[in-house]
Amino acid sequence: MTKQEDNKAVVVRWFTDFWGETCDLSVVDDIAAPDMLLSYSLHEPRRGRADIKAFMTDFRAAFPDLNFWATADLIAEGDYVVGQWEGGGTHTGPAFGDFLAGALPAATGRTMRFTGTTVLKVVDGRIVEEIGLDDGVAALTQLGLIKAA
Repeated sequence: MTKQEDNKAVVVRWFTDFWGETCDLSVVDDIAAPDMLLSYSLHEPRRGRADIKAFMTDFRAAFPDLNFWATADLIAEGDYVVGQWEGGGTHTGPAFGDFLAGALPAATGRTMRFTGTTVLKVVDGRIVEEIGLDDGVAALTQLGLIKAA
């Protein structure tokens, strides 16, 4: 396999095991670099395995049905892999205060569904950064944190 194919395989595993329907946090130790950067426009940037695990634990507690899936083939060049995705979930869990635009009280019952594009840097089989641009306006509007115009 080429370097790009190897990197795509790492990203497929990450998207499936970390962001997919069920989350296996052991994947963080397996394929995330110790100081990995996770950065999306909806949330404060996270750095390091423990911080990334804590983020996902809280996110999935608040949105137990959280799920993200690919919507296009991955594109790879050098150390970078780009993926397009769609996802969301329903807030039926505890209060959630990780959104930059505000916090949700417990169990609002609101559903978010939105899209995004993510660029991941993979070095020696480890993800060193995941930088995503998501449709945060759609998600935050659906959750009632911002008002539609």
